[in-house]
Amino acid sequence: MIKVENLTKKFGPMVAVDDISFEVEAGEVFGFLGPNGAGKTTTINILCALLKPTSGRAAINGFDVVKQQNKVRQSIGLVFQDPSLDDVLSGMQNMRFHAMVYNVPGAVREKRIEEMLRMVEMWDKRDGKVRTYSGGMKRRLEIARGLLHHPRVLFLDEPTLGLDPQTRNKIWEYILELREREGTTIFLTTHYMDEAEKADRIAIIDHGNLIAIDSPENLKTIVAKDIVSVKTVDNGKAVEEIKLRYGLEAKHDNGDITFEVASGEEFLPAFVKDFGIRILSVNLRRPSLEDVFLKLTGREIRKENADVFKDMVRQHGRHMRR
Repeated sequence: MIKVENLTKKFGPMVAVDDISFEVEAGEVFGFLGPNGAGKTTTINILCALLKPTSGRAAINGFDVVKQQNKVRQSIGLVFQDPSLDDVLSGMQNMRFHAMVYNVPGAVREKRIEEMLRMVEMWDKRDGKVRTYSGGMKRRLEIARGLLHHPRVLFLDEPTLGLDPQTRNKIWEYILELREREGTTIFLTTHYMDEAEKADRIAIIDHGNLIAIDSPENLKTIVAKDIVSVKTVDNGKAVEEIKLRYGLEAKHDNGDITFEVASGEEFLPAFVKDFGIRILSVNLRRPSLEDVFLKLTGREIRKENADVFKDMVRQHGRHMRR
């Protein structure tokens, strides 16, 4: 359904997407996992025919994103990272306007609008002005709008950014129901680990480079060991003690020290009993996608806003569309 070959995008001297290649199967939930500024949004904008690549090629539903832009746009739905609704209009008016833009036949338009609004539990709010909606309501309306014209692929760029956990979970219920009911291919970007876990496959991207691509469970095998986090009365001395006594490399992590062991349940009881420095807290967990990213890149996923990146995109916006 999606095919990307040696895709590169530069903004002046900055390489935002660096020679990446991958494919997405029909009906797959495919995730881009990475920090802000990693190249996720740039890649989506290219795939949605909003940006032209510097080099390489990409196709959606068999249509080239540069040469067949109208066909591509008819094949996709898109929920932007930033809000894109007309907040002067009502929810229903936003849906009708989108239906007309995408030439949804009049005979089925109202039925399809009702179906989508009911799916995201917005039918009863359809006549309210968008500016009166909560953030979660706006996100649900955007998803309903993106599905209105039966797209083959739905792009979700940070679909739950800034929403509370309950709303995030509800939106994911809609997304997964959609995949099961209509067979829609879902392509999402996220830096939330729990969302990435829901994907069939994940591509880890950082600084424009595609670092790894596989199922969440297979990616976790990169970090083959359990993770132990410990806080002691003297973390600096504890790091030295762990290396001397157990031959393990421990790292400082937000006030704790962390290290990896092969069999955590077997290791931990003796460790707590025999360790020579008083332990204040201890935690054992299985590897997560955060650990995979740390293993592959040497750092945690960055949570800061990519203001510099966004400013550069704006500055080069006119040039990008030529």
